Order: sequence, then C-alpha cells, then structure tokens
Amino acid sequence: MIPLVDLRAQYQEIKHEVEAAIHRVLESSRYVLGPEVEAFEQGFATFCRTRHAVAVNSGTSALHLALLAAGVGPGSEVITVPFTFVATVAAILYAGAKPVLVDIDPRTLTIDTGKIEAAVTSRTVAILPVHLYGHPADMDPILQIAKKHGLMVIEDCAQAHGAQYRGRPVGSIGAIGCFSFYPSKNLGAYGEGGAVTTDDDDLAHKVRLLRDWGAAQRYTHLLKGYNYRMDAIQGAILRVKLAHLEKWTESRRHHARSYDRLLAHSGVETPIAQDWARHVYHVYGIRSENRDAIRKSLLARDIHCEVHYPIPVHLQPAYADLGYQKGDFPTAESVAETQLSLPMYPELTQSQIEAVAAVIGEAAAEESCRHEQ
Repeated sequence: MIPLVDLRAQYQEIKHEVEAAIHRVLESSRYVLGPEVEAFEQGFATFCRTRHAVAVNSGTSALHLALLAAGVGPGSEVITVPFTFVATVAAILYAGAKPVLVDIDPRTLTIDTGKIEAAVTSRTVAILPVHLYGHPADMDPILQIAKKHGLMVIEDCAQAHGAQYRGRPVGSIGAIGCFSFYPSKNLGAYGEGGAVTTDDDDLAHKVRLLRDWGAAQRYTHLLKGYNYRMDAIQGAILRVKLAHLEKWTESRRHHARSYDRLLAHSGVETPIAQDWARHVYHVYGIRSENRDAIRKSLLARDIHCEVHYPIPVHLQPAYADLGYQKGDFPTAESVAETQLSLPMYPELTQSQIEAVAAVIGEAAAEESCRHEQ
C-alpha cells in the first residue's frame, strides 16, 4: 500500500523530539497560548521573514481574523477564486462580506491576474489570492491592482509553507498571510492550528486581540473577539517540526522532479513551476482527460490518490446563493474534472514513486489503445 500522505512515517522520524516537547508542556501546566506558542510564533515569523506571526486554532480562523483586521465587513466585497478549499470563501462570509470569484490561470491554477480588475467595484476592499498546491500566485500584478484601487491583499498560504515568489516567502508579500497547520499540511500540527503573518504592527495587535475574546488583559474586552487561541501542545509540536521543514520541503521538491521525469511520456499533464516560483508541492497534481480511469487503476493496486477539488466552490450546493452557474469559470471547472493528486510526502521512496508512475503509464497506454480501436 502507498498512502497519499504518511503521517506515521514522519512521526517515527521525530518521535523523541515530539514526546519531549509534549512533556515540557505537561510539566509547565501552561496549556493554552503561553511560552511554547510564543516561541513558535517567533520562529515562524523568522521563517516567513515577517515581523509578526500570530498563532490561532485553525487556518480558517486565521483567514477570518485577517479579514476582520483588514476592515472587511458587511457591505464589502473580497475577490478570490472558485478553485480552492471552501474555507477561503467561507471566511469571507463569516466576516459578513460578499465573495466575488474570478477564474484561475491554467498554468499555475492560482488566480488569473488578467481577470481581477474587471471584478473590482466600489465595494471591493481586498483581494485574497490562494497559493494553491504549494505554488504561489503571481503576486506583482495583484499588488499593482491593489495599489491602484486602494485594496488590501490577504494571502491564503494554507498549502504553501516555504513557497516563494521571486525570492520572497509567501505570507510576507501582501498585507497579511494566513496559514493552516492541519495535520496533512507541509507543516502540520497533531490536531488543528493556524497562524497570521504580517509586518504591520497594528494588524498584528488587532489579530492578537480578536483571537482571545478581544481582551487586552483578563476581563477587559476592547473588541468583540473569539476563542481562536492555539493550545500549547500544538505550539510545542510545531516548534519541533518547523526545524525540519526546510529538509522536508527539499525532499518534496526532489520527489516532484522524479515524478516529472517518470511521467514525461505518459500522456498526463504534470505541474510546472513558473520561473518566478519556488513550488513546495503540498500536492503533486497531474491532469488527464482519463483521470477516472487512472484513479481506478491506482486504487486497484492499493495506491492512494485524491481529487483536489472535484467540485469548485461556485458549484457546491451550500454556496449556490452566491449566484454563479456552471460555465462561469471554465478553467476551474476543467481542472476539477481532470485533476488527480498523487502520493506526496517527504518520506516517499524512489521505488514507491516508480510504482505509481508505472501504473499511470499502463493506464494511459490502455486508454490510448481503446481510443484507437
């Protein structure tokens, strides 16, 4: 069996470090926020090259608080994409604002910068690009449009820890960056977790207030806030894992190069990192018109794979009230019908990669023969 993600293998590598970190928390009896979370915040801010990192209890909470801190609220609009996990759009709704969707670029699968300006209205207050699968969005045009129209740029970095745009880490480029530490992420907690990164002292202060009931000190509430605090055990675990993240990232990039080479003549479309991007391959996603046949072949060999994402947000039943229809975002819809995520994690072996590629090659050849007949 080859899993899509192997969290157990990663745990075995760092087991003793993790257990020591958890023991520190138990001995301290500081279970919510506290010194372990503060130390992680400092380390993660350094990693992202930002002045601040504010740890919260999930990536969704990070998005929600970033939007609120940026002044997003009822009557305002935020531009983002339909091809993302629903949390991106849900957080805009949590803030009381209207999500305005634009299609994605077929090469990067991130926001199509040529379509953003047409979506700007007098009510637009922010652009929320998603760095999808570990590949950054094309940020320079986004920043230019934002400057022209006086908009905030809030980066959804949930899938892109360590990714870079023209040498700059994601999360340090817009006004605010939002990260998820869901267990399967490149930097994953052993539960839920998230963080907001920024260079803006006022934004960081507001997020810190909002995550802890709006309180500047105990029982003094300056804002109507939330219980979005990170627990200390997750902070301690993330401190351990952050020290390994760069090594793990290079392993992912090495595995991606192996996939690229082995799948070069298989008839499937492999991801291509743009010259200006450092891709960190949270997902290694291929595309094929024969996606379902390939998926069936892989699963028959006990090779796990996944579709990220089979239904774009604008076609999800829960988001029908946004008012979009099938055909509104053809690139997003096409990718949803052809994308397949292959096993990708640092501990993946070369023999496993070769086994995956061999099955894909066989499936593609069989499908080609059927078409010829």
